Amino acid sequence: MRDAMLKTDNRRRDGALDALKWLALLSMVLDHLRYVGLSLDWLYVPGRLAFPWFCLAMAVNLTRVVDLSGHQVGQWRYLGWLLLFSALSEIPYRLFVPDPDTLNVLPTLALGLLVARGWQRPRRLDRGLGLLALVLALGGSEWLMFGAFGVMLPLALLLVLRRPWYFSLLPGALCLAANQWQTLFPAARLGNWVATCGIAACLLAPLLGVMLLRALRGCSVPAMRRWAYGLYPLHFLLLLALRAAL
Repeated sequence: MRDAMLKTDNRRRDGALDALKWLALLSMVLDHLRYVGLSLDWLYVPGRLAFPWFCLAMAVNLTRVVDLSGHQVGQWRYLGWLLLFSALSEIPYRLFVPDPDTLNVLPTLALGLLVARGWQRPRRLDRGLGLLALVLALGGSEWLMFGAFGVMLPLALLLVLRRPWYFSLLPGALCLAANQWQTLFPAARLGNWVATCGIAACLLAPLLGVMLLRALRGCSVPAMRRWAYGLYPLHFLLLLALRAAL
């Protein structure tokens, strides 16, 4: 009976997690508004929160859904949705982003999921897929948005999730490495305040995300279910229409 109750609790919607996902989506849309043709470079700063918060949501999901035998369920479905919308989003992404030099962000998240699962699960299949994902990330880093460092971020967040809050500062360094730090640091030295604030946002994003999860515990927000995957390609098309209108 106790195991059945634990199973039910693990499947219950987490309002704080849904709130984090909505905030990550908002940060992503704000970031991409920089490409609609207006002078909105400052939106780069809140945009640095989106990817680490999606990675944090992934880390939380990896710790939650457990069946009666102690195995995670639904994670293959999770990977399948990421791969499906990776393919569906690539054309809208390339239509909207001028001269992209990487794939859209979902392949990075899919590889990150496999790496984190490979560390978390002792089974040979999970370890093998995690190692393969890591090799692909290292070999194809230049094609991945946020590169190999971005692939490692879900694992880093998974490792600090249950630790004291100050451990969340450590993935911040990885988050900064996943962004264009080679460009950010020289620009910050020249007095570019957007670059300076962008560096701070990268370093603090994981900590802010963990604090939000704790502060919003028990809150009630609209659940972000599987239909939300469709918001990723859809928002590119909507912003493309906005840019055409402007």
